[in-house]
Amino acid sequence: MATQSNPLAPSITPPHFLADLYTFKWSEFSLRLPLVSASAVALCLFTGILLGHPGGALVAGGGALTIGFGANQRIADSRLLPMIAAIFAMSTATLVGTLAGHSGYALLLAAALSAFIYGVLTARHAGLSWVGQQASVALLVASAFPTGPLLAFTRAGLIVLGGVVQILITSLGLSLMPDLRKDLLRIPTSLYQGVQQQHHELLDRLRELPQSLPALSHSATLGYCLRLVITISVATEVYHRIGIQSGYWIPMTALLVQKPAFFETLTRASARILGTLLGAWLCSLLIAHLTPQPLVLAACTTLFAFASFATNSVNYGLFTACLTSYIVFLLSLNQIPGPVIAHRRAWCTILGGLIALVIHLDALRRHRSTAPNTPK
Repeated sequence: MATQSNPLAPSITPPHFLADLYTFKWSEFSLRLPLVSASAVALCLFTGILLGHPGGALVAGGGALTIGFGANQRIADSRLLPMIAAIFAMSTATLVGTLAGHSGYALLLAAALSAFIYGVLTARHAGLSWVGQQASVALLVASAFPTGPLLAFTRAGLIVLGGVVQILITSLGLSLMPDLRKDLLRIPTSLYQGVQQQHHELLDRLRELPQSLPALSHSATLGYCLRLVITISVATEVYHRIGIQSGYWIPMTALLVQKPAFFETLTRASARILGTLLGAWLCSLLIAHLTPQPLVLAACTTLFAFASFATNSVNYGLFTACLTSYIVFLLSLNQIPGPVIAHRRAWCTILGGLIALVIHLDALRRHRSTAPNTPK
């Protein structure tokens, strides 16, 4: 028996697919955690500058900023485990990216593999997905600074240092020190128990591995993973062909905006491009009226780090504008002119977003072909 809708019931109009561009969730704005997280970034920056190593301060501060966002994630109901896992993943990816940056083919393979792992994790677990995303970003960033093993380990060590500082300050600021000890002890204990319970079944599990892979054959998961790999492969090749150090923003943007749904990718790319252009314009305006002294640059970097943490859940475009400003001032510590950084980031972000959208056009075609016909 067919049911009739109540004509008196209020109709609910779904939000426009671009609503995220102009929707600001100010209820998500907070001060406590952003202040705590930004203080860790400031500690890394000012300590490195006062010790005469602004380059090291740049890397450690970047590690502290990224790990700070992990406090908003959860693994096993813990906000510290994503931060701990991200330190390991990012430092490892930094080693791979720094060494793979010498060869275009090695970088292409590493970036594609990293993107595939991130795609699989995206369909499995939100906290682990975030860890995989940060590892992919760290690999791409490190590829712009190819060095030998010694300097590669130094760079990875600075990221670990910045991450550890962030975890300690976050634990103190949020009274999570007891949880930190518990989570650190949980990692080796869980690994040991897992080995003890499964060592008799290890060979059987290895034999069953090919049969376990079809779990990835779900059309949405596999399609997203393959699209992500193609997107990052194309964007990485463009970055390699362009041959400028800032070109890693092309595959990084493509990675961050590529989502399973086309309209989500469109919204994400549009917000990131608009936010980047706004941040680049704001930085160019500020730098023109500031004395580019290291301590001044560090203060501005800290300010925009705080703004990035605070606006992370408010609006993606606003967050991107703050993050762009942070990155411009951060890289200015390495004696790169701020306007040059801003302009390169702007057009590399546009290019990366366009690549992600073009490769996702197949999903738009399928969406239109499967859309129900409206009665005439």
